[in-house]
Amino acid sequence: MNNTLHLLFRYKAWANDHLLTALDRFNEKSPITTLAIKALSHTYVVDRIFAAHIRRKPHAYISANLADMPTLGDLSSDLRKSDQEYIDYVSTLDVDQLAERIDFAFTDGAPGSMSREEMLMHVVTHGAGHRGQVSAVMLLNSVAPARDGFTTYLHEVEASTRRRTFAQ
Repeated sequence: MNNTLHLLFRYKAWANDHLLTALDRFNEKSPITTLAIKALSHTYVVDRIFAAHIRRKPHAYISANLADMPTLGDLSSDLRKSDQEYIDYVSTLDVDQLAERIDFAFTDGAPGSMSREEMLMHVVTHGAGHRGQVSAVMLLNSVAPARDGFTTYLHEVEASTRRRTFAQ
């Protein structure tokens, strides 16, 4: 599972990067950018909350949403740094650490208990859902979304081993 998690977190970073790069084309006041910042800042906060949980550390978030929205530039930098931290972190885990159940509290105070592996899978799937929201808004505004599918990722980054020439 560790290799799979490492692959999924590299994919997550790649997909986030593609979406953030696509969003750079828009004005900061664009409705697409505004929604993207809300969705992706929420994803970032959840990523950071679970980064604390998996390390059994406290975090300062009282909500999974920020009161003040960052700029796209600041969010992009923070999200890319967080993605790299996860890539580095999952490469250090063994099977016992992945299976370890951790008790924590959600931001609303409700108790939670998940294995480290479950938390990591939540981070991956949660981010994919919110990237999908942003892509849907792009489509509704007649803008082609970033190509961020897992199969696209595999065939782009491992083109030679998948017998494919990737056209940029």
